[in-house]
Amino acid sequence: MTDLTSQKHAALGAIAAAETLETLEEQRVAALGKKGWVSLALKTLGAMSPEERAEAAPAIQAARGAIADALEAKREALESAALEAQLASETLDMTLPAVEAPRGSVHPVSQVMDELSEIFADLGFAVATGPEIEDDWHNFTALNMDESHPARAMHDTFYFPDKASSSEAIGQTENANGNSMLLRTHTSPVQIRSMVEHGAPIRIIAPGRVYRSDSDATHTPMFHQVEGLVIDRDIHLGHLKWTLETFLKAFFERDDIVLRLRPSYFPFTEPSVEVDVGYANEGGRRVVGGNGDDEGHDWMELLGSGMVNARVIEMAGLDPDEWQGFAWGLGVDRLAMLKYGMDDLRAFFDGDVRWLDHYGFSPFDQPTLSAGVGAAS
Repeated sequence: MTDLTSQKHAALGAIAAAETLETLEEQRVAALGKKGWVSLALKTLGAMSPEERAEAAPAIQAARGAIADALEAKREALESAALEAQLASETLDMTLPAVEAPRGSVHPVSQVMDELSEIFADLGFAVATGPEIEDDWHNFTALNMDESHPARAMHDTFYFPDKASSSEAIGQTENANGNSMLLRTHTSPVQIRSMVEHGAPIRIIAPGRVYRSDSDATHTPMFHQVEGLVIDRDIHLGHLKWTLETFLKAFFERDDIVLRLRPSYFPFTEPSVEVDVGYANEGGRRVVGGNGDDEGHDWMELLGSGMVNARVIEMAGLDPDEWQGFAWGLGVDRLAMLKYGMDDLRAFFDGDVRWLDHYGFSPFDQPTLSAGVGAAS
């Protein structure tokens, strides 16, 4: 027992003096390992008599417990000291920006849609939507376009073929009312549906996708359009001009927006006006702003508008003698091109990640009137 006691004291002293986890592990193996002195002492119990075993076993077990407890306490102390030393030697500057992970971007069309909604919401307009697959009554007839109007021609409009027709004689699918079905050529049907459903007064914008059979650098078969409609009592062209000026000043973030209204013709408005905006060429780019009659400036046609035709108001179930209104329509894609300096509409729909990285917007740059609707690209 004397040797066991001396070995225990020696082991406890070595454990207390250990300065590293490696040294402490060596002491554990020397005492409690398969060939450690405590393990060897336990193996001798089998050859002892019951009396000798009863006397020796408690001392051996006590030595094993004391050494195990000392090892655990020392391990915790060494690990805590190592952590404190690491924390003291290492620093982390929490003011440094985090590594930016790859992320997507907001398409310019989506960004401009949000900007339009923000501006017109401040002017008291609601956003209205409607189906992209339309019937020809909402798309043409209710908008005062007769059967001979060129826009109804198949080379301008995508009609749905009749499933029962042969490939040599393609007909047009009809809805339950006998109206031909097509891809809408403008968002004007939303105006008709809104008047029919909600009546008057009404003040809406109708943004969305539209479809026409056309394709070049400035036209695509599918593009985006926003139209506006106001129906109320005692409405006149002065209200239209003020609304468009206020919108364009907010959108382009310039106070020198000058408009020129020219007489025109649209079947759904009477009188009808084309709206031109002054611009200047700066560095090969059209920059909207200024008077088109001034030196270095010119006029650019931007949108069509006018007072809603009395027949359209009547088609929507309203009394044109009581209600008047104005409407306008313009391309969202073209607005994006003018504001953000793009020159080919086809690139909008190519899905090129490089183009989107260059012209796209951060999802955190939400347009607001207080911060400016134009987010930093």
